[in-house]
Amino acid sequence: MPFKIIRNDITKVKADAIVNTANPEPKFGGGTDAAIYKAAGANALLAERKKIGRIAPGETAVTGAFALPAKYIIHTVGPAWVDGHHGEYDILRSCYRKSLLLADQLGCESIAFPLIATGVYGFPKDQALEIASSMIREYLEESDTAITWELL
Repeated sequence: MPFKIIRNDITKVKADAIVNTANPEPKFGGGTDAAIYKAAGANALLAERKKIGRIAPGETAVTGAFALPAKYIIHTVGPAWVDGHHGEYDILRSCYRKSLLLADQLGCESIAFPLIATGVYGFPKDQALEIASSMIREYLEESDTAITWELL
C-alpha cells in the first residue's frame, strides 16, 4: 500500500489518475482547477467537461488527461466551507471515497490528489487533512493502489 505526500505541482505528477478540484459547472477558474486545465490543454478539456455537465458536490466524473502525464482526470466537487454544520465533512469524505472508487473501476494503479476544497472553497486545511488521511488510510487497508497526495 504505497502512499506518499509531496509538495509539487500536481500537473507534473505521473499517475494513472489525477484528481481535479472541479467547479460544479463545466468551467474553470483559479487554483488547482485552472492549473490542471492549462496543463492538460484548456480548450480540449473544457469541451470534454461540457459533455459531462454539472457535477454535484461530493460527486465525481472522469475525462481523459490530454497533455497531463496521466490517463485520466477525476473531477470532484468539494464543499464550500460555511461553518462545518452544513454537511461539509460528509461531502469532503464523499469526494475522496468516490474518487478512489472511480479510480478502481478504471483500473488505475496510481492516483494523485490535491488537498480538496482548501483553496477557493475555504475548507480549513487541518480538518481537510484529517479527513483525507482517514479516507486514504481506510482505502489502503484493502487496496494496493499507489496514492500521491500533493500538499499546496
